[in-house]
Amino acid sequence: MLNSRVKLSLKTFDKDIEQKPTRDGYGDGLVIAGEQDPNVVVLCADLTESTRSEAFSKKFPERFFEVGVAEQNLATIASGLGVSGKIPFISSYATFSPGRNWEQIRTTISYNDANVKIAGAHAGISVGPDGATHQAIEDIATMRVMANMKVFVPCDANEARKATLAAAKIWGPVYLRFGREKMPVFTTEETPFRPGKVEIFWEPNPKKDKAKKPEAVIIGCGSLVHYALLAAKELDAEGIGVCVVNCHTIKPLDEKKILELVGECGAVVTVEEHQVMGGLGGAVAELLGKNLPTPIEFIGMQNIFGESGPPKDLIEKYGMGVKDIKEAVKKVIKRK
Repeated sequence: MLNSRVKLSLKTFDKDIEQKPTRDGYGDGLVIAGEQDPNVVVLCADLTESTRSEAFSKKFPERFFEVGVAEQNLATIASGLGVSGKIPFISSYATFSPGRNWEQIRTTISYNDANVKIAGAHAGISVGPDGATHQAIEDIATMRVMANMKVFVPCDANEARKATLAAAKIWGPVYLRFGREKMPVFTTEETPFRPGKVEIFWEPNPKKDKAKKPEAVIIGCGSLVHYALLAAKELDAEGIGVCVVNCHTIKPLDEKKILELVGECGAVVTVEEHQVMGGLGGAVAELLGKNLPTPIEFIGMQNIFGESGPPKDLIEKYGMGVKDIKEAVKKVIKRK
């Protein structure tokens, strides 16, 4: 059942639930952050409307910088601002930033621990018709490996706004990952967002069996957390109790809580719109391999590029849908 303590939307499972892209939350967060702190500045690489930097540019034109199609310059200019007392946010499509300018981010931002926030929009295969060249499915891996870098992957537009505001208040480099497609908004204003901490969104129904422990834990990030909740509800109807964990912070990982949950149930499924190697799944596997070897299954892109198509169709084709999550849960439970 939904964890009442985290206050998710009562419409979480309704077909008419509000839908917004997570990039909208980024745009809203930028304006609020700009109102709260005059040192917040925004830079963009010729994608102001698409990345939702437009509202900030109109409200604070003197604090907005259009760099043009020059992602390497985007990062290096921001690094200078970031060591000069400003709080720069840079935004582009994730395939371009951090894709095209990875070396500049590494050398001028991370190496110097510059106070820069990197927003990678249109991430994952849910970019849809734009195809493989614009579907960033390696960015979590390439960013979390950088020293000094923190990595946030919000699950909906509300959480994206909160993550943007949190990033503005945290010193040092932060990577924020956003999607293009409209996705369910199932968190609320009261839903906690604590950087570096996971939240349990679903847990076994105590009314059915007060003594029953979860048989597996589903650890997800991004928009696929909603798919995990749908899968958990169907599994509950089949008599299989699971926990669903929203792991919006990939780095630093909430190691203590994840180990506690995994130790309780003894089986794990990770869920992400990203390559299964190096992303959330890789981070969890590293943690468990060192501390608590546990059967684990990975939902995500399986060493393959995406293609053009409707976002929801692509999610299903590449094995990241509700049915696939359920199958992974049943498979990992058998391996215990």
